[in-house]
Amino acid sequence: MIRVQKEDFDIGGEISKILKSNTEIGGLSSFVGIVREYSGDDQIKTMTLEHYPGMTEKKLDDLEVEARERWDLKDVLIVHRYGCLEPGDQIVLVVTASSHRQDALESCQFLIDWLKTEAPFWKLEDRESGAHWVKARTADCEAASKWKTDTEK
Repeated sequence: MIRVQKEDFDIGGEISKILKSNTEIGGLSSFVGIVREYSGDDQIKTMTLEHYPGMTEKKLDDLEVEARERWDLKDVLIVHRYGCLEPGDQIVLVVTASSHRQDALESCQFLIDWLKTEAPFWKLEDRESGAHWVKARTADCEAASKWKTDTEK
């Protein structure tokens, strides 16, 4: 399931819904992304996330489909927020559930890596030094590249 929303989310509530809906789950993996207070030595006042409705959901849906094709998953949840967020606010929740832990762990990592590099969100940090668009980090691109198939390399 994919949700792109302004509202915050309840991690425990979301995980409980998944676990109550499927008794075949033997392993669940999750990741929560949070707005940091600093970028290097520069304090972040707010982070504004922008996206194109429709295009964003389509891309996230494609990522979910790919994860389900690669791993035997019982459930997938991606919740990504947009709008103006402050340090300490939750940005993204990724939950993957499977019969066995390895599929849950690997698929969650896959989705996180691809979200960082492929999801059409733009982040504007309002820092003490002024406004700065967040650029893709080399480390994020390298992490995502390990998931490319032979035809994508």
